[in-house]
Amino acid sequence: MTQDEFRLTPVDIRAQQFPKAIRGYDAATVDDFRSRVADELERLLRERHQLEEKVVALREQLRALREREKAINDALVTAQELKQQAGEIARREAEVMLSEARVQAQQIVDEARNTELDVQRDMKDAQRQFSAYLASFRALLERQLAHIDELETHERNGTPPGST
Repeated sequence: MTQDEFRLTPVDIRAQQFPKAIRGYDAATVDDFRSRVADELERLLRERHQLEEKVVALREQLRALREREKAINDALVTAQELKQQAGEIARREAEVMLSEARVQAQQIVDEARNTELDVQRDMKDAQRQFSAYLASFRALLERQLAHIDELETHERNGTPPGST
């Protein structure tokens, strides 16, 4: 008989009867041994069943972990692609922003030059106006000084002003 054909269960061991023979083994010892063998076989069968269940559970976990690993790898590849795309987009946006900044900077420089020219023109106008004001104020002062001189002359001469 092969091992697959001979299946022994704890019930088989407990139910096994041995014929009585003269000068045979002690029945109590054989019964005790059979009981211990049956208990051990039950324990081993329970343990085997538990291990088989554990193997099934571990295989399921392994399958789930492999699926998760595949999903993580797919996500990683997608993330790397997105990173590259984002980097390219950021580079293009930076180039556009730099170009716009250069245009704005040139506009600011041009406006500053125009403002400087306007300020210089306004300064020259203000200087001309101030020079004209000083000249007219000087003329006014000179007329007033001439009038004062005339009044002093009349006072020294004792003549009333406007009688000359």
